[in-house]
Amino acid sequence: MKLNLSAQHLRRYKDIGWLLVKIGRSDLIEASGLSEAMQEEALEARDGDPEKLASELESMGPAFIKLGQLLSTRADLLSEPYLRSLSRLQDEIEPFAYEKAAEIVESELGVRISKAFSEFQEEPVAAASLGQVHFARLRDGRPVAVKVQRPEVRKQFVADLEIFYDVASYLDKHTDFGQRHRLELVVGDFRRMMLAELDYLKEARHLQRLKPAVEPFGIVVPQPIEDYCSSKVLTMRYVEGRKITDLGPMELLDLEGEKLAEQIFQAYLHQILVDGTFHADPHPGNILVTPEGQLALVDLGMVAHFSEHTQQKLLQLLINLADGRSTEVCELLTEISERLEGFSRQKLQREITDLMGEYVDASVSTLPVGRLILEVARAASQSGLRLPSELTLLGKTLSNLDEVGRVLAPDFRPDLCVKRNALQIFQKKIQQGLSPANLLSKLIETKDFVEQLPGRINRILDNVGDNKLAVRVEGINEKRLIEGLQKIANRITIGLILAALIVGAAMLMRIETPWQFFGYPALAIVLFLLAAGAGIALLASILYSDRFHR
Repeated sequence: MKLNLSAQHLRRYKDIGWLLVKIGRSDLIEASGLSEAMQEEALEARDGDPEKLASELESMGPAFIKLGQLLSTRADLLSEPYLRSLSRLQDEIEPFAYEKAAEIVESELGVRISKAFSEFQEEPVAAASLGQVHFARLRDGRPVAVKVQRPEVRKQFVADLEIFYDVASYLDKHTDFGQRHRLELVVGDFRRMMLAELDYLKEARHLQRLKPAVEPFGIVVPQPIEDYCSSKVLTMRYVEGRKITDLGPMELLDLEGEKLAEQIFQAYLHQILVDGTFHADPHPGNILVTPEGQLALVDLGMVAHFSEHTQQKLLQLLINLADGRSTEVCELLTEISERLEGFSRQKLQREITDLMGEYVDASVSTLPVGRLILEVARAASQSGLRLPSELTLLGKTLSNLDEVGRVLAPDFRPDLCVKRNALQIFQKKIQQGLSPANLLSKLIETKDFVEQLPGRINRILDNVGDNKLAVRVEGINEKRLIEGLQKIANRITIGLILAALIVGAAMLMRIETPWQFFGYPALAIVLFLLAAGAGIALLASILYSDRFHR
């Protein structure tokens, strides 16, 4: 079976084949449904150099850039060198023409730029795969940053997503790797992430929602100007600052690096484990240092959400990782993951124990906590577990924070930060449970329980009084067990009878009788024939019955 290739999609299929080879999955190329010529072309592209992967993905367009960023979170899919190269993938590319940007702004806002802004710089201050940012001033003089989406980027994403689904669906059906990792679900996660990031109105809501979550930790989040926002244009307060990666050694010495690293780790632990809504892409390019020495978050298009149950399990996992308790980590991974065929608890325990021993008492320069989580995820996957996507997303988020911490304070200890904040996080989780809304919900449940309790007790007592109370225990199916035993006994009995017939016939062969058959006593021959017929019938019955039950 081959994939149906249209002319306009042919190049994209070749790009996907090239990507599979680059990440070390040439086995998937051979089962991918691509034509032999396309397989050969893709295989020829192999050079085994993960460091070239990020720059080459950039040339393929926005969809492949974002796919590379997503794959950098999947330690269960890729090897360490490729995770490392993809984790550094940033989408700074050439800007598009100002005339097109002005056309999009005026079309989306329904007003001419000269009427909406007193100043609008033609040269963008930043350009990425999805859009670019221009500095501007509102009519009242307030400085703002205007983020404009690239023309036709949605259309290109939709076309590429269709191809990604084709390939993922084919590999899921025809390869063990696809069936094990459910590549269609990976593409589904990618689709949800990208559709959210392409809607700038959602990003505006993210800015508003995350501001109160991080402000107590001294983190700045620019707020949107609502009347100047649409799905393709986002206008927000301009935050003056420089990327932390652009700061020189002397400038870093003037910063309180240890304090800033502590603040941003605290802010993200609070977002992830208390609020359940967090910025999922805090790479160094999205973090600025303001002239006042504060950290500012920009580009909040990628925001994730964790359920209450997931938050609790991740908090337990982080605490156990920080304390080096490998047994508890293994138990948690087993609990939150799906066990696949061939799962080995012993292998998982051995791998986790080795990892924990390797990173004891390490600083952020030698212990990237996010990378440790991704390593744990890989070990779990290799041991036969299918991990929830939340775990790898947590690892990716903390891995980005590791990079930030490494720049600000190389000796910062993220594990100690987790320990210092664990009690505070737990207290806030308790306070959430004691909120008026939660208490009211519990009171309503208690009221319903109390109201129904007398009726339930009466029904139980009536059944006891009428001798109708029965306790059902699900155990062995006694009826089927008895039937099986009877079948065994019947077969043994028939076998004994057949054996007796054969022995009797053999003894009769020595007795001369007037009735002969082919020169042998006729009665003995009859007994032999009866035994043979019954034996054949018993064998047929056994074969048919056993195959039917299977």
